[in-house]
Amino acid sequence: MFLLRLLSRLPFWFLYLLSDFLFFLIYHVLHYRREVVQKNLRNAFPQFDQSKLKSIEREFYHHMSDYVVEMLKLLTISEQEFRKRLKLINSDLMDRIKGSHESFFGLTSHQFNWEWALAGTILQAPLPLDFVYQPVKIELFERFSLASRMRFGGHAIKRDEVARELFKRRAIPKIIGLAADQYPGLDRDKRYATRFLNQDTVFFDGTNQLAVLMQYPVLLFNTRRVKRGYYEVTIELLTEPPYPKGTTQIVEKYARKLEQAILENPANWLWSHDRWKTRHLKNEAVP
Repeated sequence: MFLLRLLSRLPFWFLYLLSDFLFFLIYHVLHYRREVVQKNLRNAFPQFDQSKLKSIEREFYHHMSDYVVEMLKLLTISEQEFRKRLKLINSDLMDRIKGSHESFFGLTSHQFNWEWALAGTILQAPLPLDFVYQPVKIELFERFSLASRMRFGGHAIKRDEVARELFKRRAIPKIIGLAADQYPGLDRDKRYATRFLNQDTVFFDGTNQLAVLMQYPVLLFNTRRVKRGYYEVTIELLTEPPYPKGTTQIVEKYARKLEQAILENPANWLWSHDRWKTRHLKNEAVP
């Protein structure tokens, strides 16, 4: 961790030079998950020609390379500098949250740079933020990722402990942040099937069920890259209770909003994730 913190203190201009080299390495030399990325893009955007798809692919890899060095920078970036580089948008909703004595779910996705969006929300939101994460087996990366994400505070909740932590901390008004766009690959995961980016897709339905169980309003966090090293996170109210038992409106609204954001800025989403595995679709009914 000492070496990582030392590298983190390098100026942005130098870190972005490292990012450019990383792009060359992972894109041109290692071909990191390029087959997965190309397949995902082809299936999601059948209306685009090869030239357009290639442009999105290259831009995505540039964003991913920047993501790596920006996550590193989170270890030591000052509060003043970070506030200049990441801004939360929607002051009216922030005023409501600030004056509230209730908790909110905050749904986000893997839009660049989601790590900055998390840390920026912890720093700037008027309520404490708990966030759900998936532990990894590599101890150094686990320590590094948590140190970066919690640079300005926050409460980390392991994925398998969400329900217990929700009830344990239910008296504390807060935002519970969840990234809800990955593939629900565990057999015990509750799934919701829908059409998304021209494909049959399953989403986590557990998030939907938690919101119904707790009867919390649900916020949507949409991250937009303004320019290199600068981001805006727009917060909107996705839906609010009362929710009828068995409703799927929350996850469906989330899927539609995420689809819209991806169509507006295709390169800003994590295409290297093998999102469209199909082994669970046979058990789900797609509307």
